[in-house]
Parts: sequence; structure tokens; C-alpha cells
Amino acid sequence: MKNVVVEEIKWQPIEEMEVELVERKGLGHPDFIADSAAEEASKALCRYYVNNFGYILHHNLDKVLLVGGQANPVFGGGEVLHPIYIIVSGRATTEVVKDGKIIHVPVGTLIIEAVKNWIRRNFRFLDPENYVIVDYKIGKGSVDLTSVFELYRKYKVPRANDTSFGVSYAPLSTLERIVYSVERYINSPQLKKVLPEVGEDIKVMGLRRGKTIELTIAAAMISKLIPDPDHYFSVKEELKNKVHDYICKLASDYDIKIYINTADSAEHGIYYITVTGTSAEHGDDGATGRGNRVNGLITPMRPMSLEATAGKNPVSHVGKIYNALAKIIAEKIYREVRNVREVYVELLSQIGRPINDPLMANVKVIPETPPLTMNMVSEIRSIVHEELDNVTRLTDKILKGELSIF
Repeated sequence: MKNVVVEEIKWQPIEEMEVELVERKGLGHPDFIADSAAEEASKALCRYYVNNFGYILHHNLDKVLLVGGQANPVFGGGEVLHPIYIIVSGRATTEVVKDGKIIHVPVGTLIIEAVKNWIRRNFRFLDPENYVIVDYKIGKGSVDLTSVFELYRKYKVPRANDTSFGVSYAPLSTLERIVYSVERYINSPQLKKVLPEVGEDIKVMGLRRGKTIELTIAAAMISKLIPDPDHYFSVKEELKNKVHDYICKLASDYDIKIYINTADSAEHGIYYITVTGTSAEHGDDGATGRGNRVNGLITPMRPMSLEATAGKNPVSHVGKIYNALAKIIAEKIYREVRNVREVYVELLSQIGRPINDPLMANVKVIPETPPLTMNMVSEIRSIVHEELDNVTRLTDKILKGELSIF
């Protein structure tokens, strides 16, 4: 029997609070780039390990630092003066003994190509060859493949490689859904086709005061596509109108206020224009784990884990797996168990313990109509047991990109 505790809590539901705050750091934000660099590097190593050795070997690449570069954006043009510097740091299996021979893993090549390929796929104006330096500092490790095979045979379920916890909840509030959706909308191909001047670095800060939602949006603009200040302000106004129309479809009963690039000052010649579409070119730095949590948001009104999910190995690192699993369990409970208004899931590991047998799985429930019944408890426990028993499926889902973790 798993250590599962289901309890009713008497917290104030998020939608009943007078004030709510939510943030999302979008695609081009330096912290999002750092998370993505860590995760893409991890995935590249995983694929290489599986293709060449049949197993995902030990690695953790969750310490990535992005050091901002310098650029000189001007209306109608601009140039990058100093490239962005990204260093991927962590540990990996760099040597494998197979059939008595030492095989060297091309860790550096895999990491550099993975990061640059991600940049190519996601940015229109950030040239990874000329505007970005990708570096790595990896602690070396060696393994005998025979011992790995025996370990896999002995432990059909991986052992937790850390004592840590994962936290998530369901459902998202109206404000949380809006903040998440607005960033994805602004960075969608559809909007970029209509407003190509809008860059990829989008940050959305949401504030709800009663039935009024205020969004403060930082949107990097592409300098060479904007000939003058008048064009800049027209793009801002059109973006504001499109976001407003988009939000009204999601929350028609709220008063919506939208602010974009509030530091702009025509009087002082201050405009948020960039050469590459990201503030990382201006000296803004980033680091893995400083951005979005596992649900893609930063939610100070909710329980959160400070654990970085990106870059950790997807087999045994509970800092990644338990956060993702907590989200899956919470969403499934809310979807399938009647009379649940809000649900919070906390999973605590213990190093060396099977990942399908946490030290504690705590589910906190706010019922629509109290009290929490025994039937509800039974259904919830069943869901928790089922998802824990299938926890190893998360590895493939993460590697295939079917499960977003930030």
C-alpha cells in the first residue's frame, strides 16, 4: 500500500480571494531559454544513450546560466554587439564500458547542437551561429554497461535519486488560464503572421482585483521591422486590441485592462525594441529554475515547489518526475471525481526508495459541497495508486514532448 493521505481542507478557494497574482515568462524570456537549453540538452543525451546503449544513463543538466549579450537596436535596423552566452552545467555519463571497450560519449557536441537547434526552431531573428555562444561544463562520469543492465534487472522500478517533493493542483483559475493562454497566443504563428514586429520575449503578469483583470505585458519588438516611433505605437495598439478581443472570449464577465511595455517614454526616447526578439541581447540574464513551474505558470497564491524541472534526468530524478506526476494526478482527480472544487497534490520522495512508492502522497481537497465523503476518498486513492503504478510511463512522454514541464 502506498502512503496516501487524502484530507479535506478549509482554504479559501482562489476564485473567492479579492486579489490574485499570476505570472508567465514566455518563449523568449532569458529564464525560459535557460530552461529550454537544459531540457533539450537532456533529451539529446537520452536519445544518444538509448540508441547506442539501450538505456538512459545517469545525467542531470539542470544548472544552466544565460549571460545576456549587448545589442544596438534602432528603428529600421540595429546590430548585435556582443553575443548571448549560454553555459550548460551539470553531470553526465561521458564514458561507457561495453564489451570490454571504453566508448566516449560526445557530450559537448550533443549539448551544443541541441541548444542551437532549439533556438533555430523557435526564433526568427536570433541567429544561433552568430548571436549566441553555447558552452558546457559537465562533470564526467563512467559506467560499466553490464552493471547498468544488472541494475535495471534488479530494480524494475527506478529508485529515487534525491529526497525531494513535487507539488501541483487543479483546476487553473480564470486568471491563470488567461495568463498562460495570452502568452501562447502572442507567440503563435497566427499572430506573428499578422504582427511580425512582435518578438518572442513575452512576459505576462496578471492581477485580478475582484472581477477586474489587469494584464501587464512586456513584448519585445523587432527593430528592423519598425521604421519609426509612430509605427511602434501603432503595433502596440493593435497588439493590445487583439489581446483584449482574445481575452473577452475566455472571460466575458470580467472587466479587462491591458498594459503593454509600460516603461516606454517617447519623451526620453525609450522603446522596447530589440534586434533579436529577446531581452537577453540587452544584458538581461537567465537561469534554470527561475521561470515557470510545471504548469507553465508562476503562482504565488498557490503551493509551489522551487525545484527546477528542466534538465533533470526523466528516469529517476523525482525533482522532475514528481512535479509532473502531481500535475497529472491533480488534473485527473478534478476531472473524474465529482464534487471537487480544488485539489492539491504533494508527493514526497526518499532517496533510494522506488519512485512508485513515495514516502508520502498527500491530496488536499476543497469540496464543492462539504464534507469530503468516503466514496470521494476511495476514488481519489484509486487514482493516486494507478498513476503511481504507471509512473515510469512519464519518461517516454517527457522525451516525446507530450508533457510540458515549464
